[in-house]
Amino acid sequence: MGPSDNSMTDSQSPPPVRSTGSISRRMMGIAALWISLLLIGGGVALDRVLSDAITRNFDDGMNYVLTAMIAAAEIGPEGEVLFNRELADQRFLEPNSGLYYQVSAKGHEDWRSRSLWDRALKVPDEHRDRHLHVYDSKQFPGEDLRIMERTVVLPGSASRWLFMVGQARSGLDAQIKTLRATLFQSFALLALGLFVLATLQTFYGLRPLRKVRQEIVRMRDGQKSRLTEPMPAEVLPMVEELNALLAHNERQAEEARTHAGNLAHALKTPLTVIMNAATAQSPDLGEAVIREATTMRRQVDHHLARARAVGRRGAAQSRAEVWASLTAVERAVQRLYPQARVDMDGDKGAAVRVERQDLDEMLGNLIENAAKYGGGSVFATVKRAGEMVEILVEDDGMGIPLEERVRIFDRGVRLDSGKPGTGLGLAIVRDVAEIYGGSVLLEESEDLGGLLARLRLPAA
Repeated sequence: MGPSDNSMTDSQSPPPVRSTGSISRRMMGIAALWISLLLIGGGVALDRVLSDAITRNFDDGMNYVLTAMIAAAEIGPEGEVLFNRELADQRFLEPNSGLYYQVSAKGHEDWRSRSLWDRALKVPDEHRDRHLHVYDSKQFPGEDLRIMERTVVLPGSASRWLFMVGQARSGLDAQIKTLRATLFQSFALLALGLFVLATLQTFYGLRPLRKVRQEIVRMRDGQKSRLTEPMPAEVLPMVEELNALLAHNERQAEEARTHAGNLAHALKTPLTVIMNAATAQSPDLGEAVIREATTMRRQVDHHLARARAVGRRGAAQSRAEVWASLTAVERAVQRLYPQARVDMDGDKGAAVRVERQDLDEMLGNLIENAAKYGGGSVFATVKRAGEMVEILVEDDGMGIPLEERVRIFDRGVRLDSGKPGTGLGLAIVRDVAEIYGGSVLLEESEDLGGLLARLRLPAA
């Protein structure tokens, strides 16, 4: 094989299909992103809710102690504050125990729990109302405090007494830390499980596509002709369309083989006649050549028309406006047969799923036959019939006997040999119409009395 052959082979090879990435990685990436967002958002919200619950429980304990202090407080003989009963929590008696109280007022000495020892809680200047105040404080080195306070006016005293309870945050922080560690471990394990689930789901979910690929490889190797393995409902339409495409290609290939065989058979007899005449040096060799060449040309034209229609049949964009095609054919026929009058009526917006060139050829053959063999009047009607469009072509001629209406579609059959023609017009109309899923029938015209050709084609 020379360089030119190599270049021709390369130019005919299909272009490579560009990859847009892996569906598996895309699905897993989306799942990972969505799972991460949900778990992070859910973890933060749950951490906030549980941390607030633990903190509220911690504050409730301090509020209980503060309420007990206020309930047990009374004014002593010298105007000082006394408790009429001891507080139940023994930590108030242990130095640096982490639980403290203090009662303060202007002009009075602070009354502190023994747990404070030589320390005192700082009295805030901004809190001088009777509302409950809770806040965190770092006033003791190495010991963060949670402080709750309230200002109270006790009976028998004109002073405003500030009751304060402070508790180390170490227990509260330890609980929150344990909670967050548990949440992190639980959500991490949940995320891992969800990622594994998404991975298994992706690989299992895309398994039918890998099965389709394996089936196509078997078909390419000649082991199978169709995809017959059971498929999920989501993949089944694609498999059915692929099988339909294979059937369409096989049908086209079979039609091509049939056309080639028919053409070869049709040309064999004229060639044999020409060869015999030439071998015998027949005196009418020229006439024989012209006659048989005309026959061969008719056959070639017929099969070329079928081949063009078959090649364009599967085009999804096939669409032709019937009225525009009728108008063009009417003008052409009027020039060929000026004595004939062609009238048209019906749906001007009808369109068919046929290539314009093939529609022109079918309508041209029907209207030309009506003008040639009719009495001078041709009437074309366009109407819709469900999912089909019907085109009726009527003439006022002699018509065709009922017993001849089937045979007239055979190639080369002519009922009127006195007028020029090839006898292939109606055969071409029938073959091309059937290729597009349509049909053509010959009937008697009730209005004009001649022949009525009913051409049915799929509506666009």
